[in-house]
Amino acid sequence: MLVLSLGLIVFILPHLLREFGLRDRLRNDLLGIGPYRGIHSLLSFFGLGLIIWGKSIAPFVMIWEPPFELRYLSSIFMIPVFILAVAGNIPMSFLRWQLRNPMLLGVIIWGIAHLWANGDLASILLFGSFTLWAGLKFVKLRGNATPTSELELSWLWRDLVAVVAGSILYFIIYVSHGQLFGVGLAIS
Repeated sequence: MLVLSLGLIVFILPHLLREFGLRDRLRNDLLGIGPYRGIHSLLSFFGLGLIIWGKSIAPFVMIWEPPFELRYLSSIFMIPVFILAVAGNIPMSFLRWQLRNPMLLGVIIWGIAHLWANGDLASILLFGSFTLWAGLKFVKLRGNATPTSELELSWLWRDLVAVVAGSILYFIIYVSHGQLFGVGLAIS
């Protein structure tokens, strides 16, 4: 659990620099934009590596037993996650205009869906940490959300792209979840 916890700290803390009021000082005054982005990216990838490794070697300690007959709900909750993740990477879409950062909302739903289906300590630590982090950032960003321009109908086609691409991505991950993450999903 130590490696997983360390990975979560290394990944999440740099992503909270804005909320701590440190991002602009580091980026603009101390390091410069390029070095800041480089260090931030390295810490993010290193943290993700530690998270993946830590989760794979963490002992299985059951905390609660998820209701087996209702685990399919996690798969349903994951559909909007992929759509929101794609929408978060498409500039000037209606979802982005309305939500400010749809990817954070997707991470919240992703975490909740996985907490619903996994009752072991490592999963609770992993998915709970990401859910809390994304929830904090989403609420903070929503409080500051003031769209800079009016909605344009031309933005809606980008949301259609997000729905189609997100649905395709969902299907690919759903089918290959066992090969990618070591846990197959029942199709019943």
